[in-house]
Amino acid sequence: MSLAMKKEVPNSNLSGNKEISSSSIFSKLSSVKVGVLPLPLYLILAGIIFAASMYGQLPADMIGGFAVIMVMGILLGDIGLRVPILKEIGGPAILAILVPSTMVFYNLINPSALKAITAIMKTSNFLYFYISVLVVGSILGMNRKVLVQGFARMFVPLIVGTAAAISAGLLVGTLFGYSIHRTFFYIIIPIVGGGIGEGILPLSLGYSAILNIPQEALIGQLIPAAVIGNIVAIVCAGLLKRLGEKKPELTGNGVLVKTGDDSEILNAKGMADKPIDFPLMGAGILMACAFFIFGKVASPFIGIPGAIIMIFAAAIVKYLNIMPAKMEQGSFHLYKFVSSSLTWPLMVGLGVLYTPLKDVIATVTIGYLVVCASVVIAMISSGYFIGRFMNMYPIESAIVTGCHSGLGGTGDVAILSASNRMELMPFAQISTRIGGASMIVLATILIKLWH
Repeated sequence: MSLAMKKEVPNSNLSGNKEISSSSIFSKLSSVKVGVLPLPLYLILAGIIFAASMYGQLPADMIGGFAVIMVMGILLGDIGLRVPILKEIGGPAILAILVPSTMVFYNLINPSALKAITAIMKTSNFLYFYISVLVVGSILGMNRKVLVQGFARMFVPLIVGTAAAISAGLLVGTLFGYSIHRTFFYIIIPIVGGGIGEGILPLSLGYSAILNIPQEALIGQLIPAAVIGNIVAIVCAGLLKRLGEKKPELTGNGVLVKTGDDSEILNAKGMADKPIDFPLMGAGILMACAFFIFGKVASPFIGIPGAIIMIFAAAIVKYLNIMPAKMEQGSFHLYKFVSSSLTWPLMVGLGVLYTPLKDVIATVTIGYLVVCASVVIAMISSGYFIGRFMNMYPIESAIVTGCHSGLGGTGDVAILSASNRMELMPFAQISTRIGGASMIVLATILIKLWH
């Protein structure tokens, strides 16, 4: 009997070791994240959605559509944030658009998933909802002092930089055989339009309404310029950082104005400092929808596409300071939630339905790349030189001006991170949001007059 007990002891230890070992493995796997999800949970959720699509049980509606674009967007966005070099040049947006586009090109997305994505993006109009939330929330959520005083400081560099970018782009475009129309409306404007969510999407809506061309046929022509421009701007920001290290007299190390009187703007508190209030976010949904509907109703009377009227209306309301602060807070926090949680999933939808790979490949040529680079370099160079005459540090002036050619808020973060000058974010937001919105409005008016 004692021998039997002695034999059982090692078996008991072995069983315990196995339990500890399996627990340790599961713990290690759970510590690995895909986005915010633990890896085991992500795999289970992805498996459920994949199985449902394979067996034709995936709902072809908003629920099924969200499931597909969320599971793909979280993975691709996470990979884009991890891959060296790629993560510095807008990797999540690039992967979230191009990988699904490539999958469609090679028929790697099954019909059930495609129907579900079509339902969420087109039938349920998630794309327009996303545009409305980002445009209204980003503008109403800006600190008014930053909006007014920051714009006053940035007005000259922004105007000069934009003029230089347009001139250089048109000149180089002509040298490479592009028409003025093609260069201005399809290369320059997407670069200086303020990103994809706040720029290209409302721009494509405006172009579509005026030219009577489907929006999906336009987005694939507009996105490449914005992505390439953002990459060039990030590289230039890194070079400017190195220049500042070699020549300290050219930089304020994050201070824009030489007298230092921009501290009031930099220290101004915005909506991000206020606690999240979920009922107010619900009011933010109503605000975004109402501004979009107002644009649609006013469009036939004013003769400008509704998306552009929405931008105008939000900017005017913010400038006049007539919106209750609580409503602005709700709109801003909704904007932050949507932009941080649903941007990469939306990019997946754009890649599947609005970015045909063959059109992207046909668009991007050596001449196209040179035109994009010339636009950004001219803008940053003009900001550098105009800063000398505006009592600004040249390097900071160049970097902030260069944010006008980034991929919206994401591009601002990437550019300022590359230059190690995150303190300039309020000025970068002026350059991106107000500068971008102004160019979208201008381009829409000009293309309407052109046609």
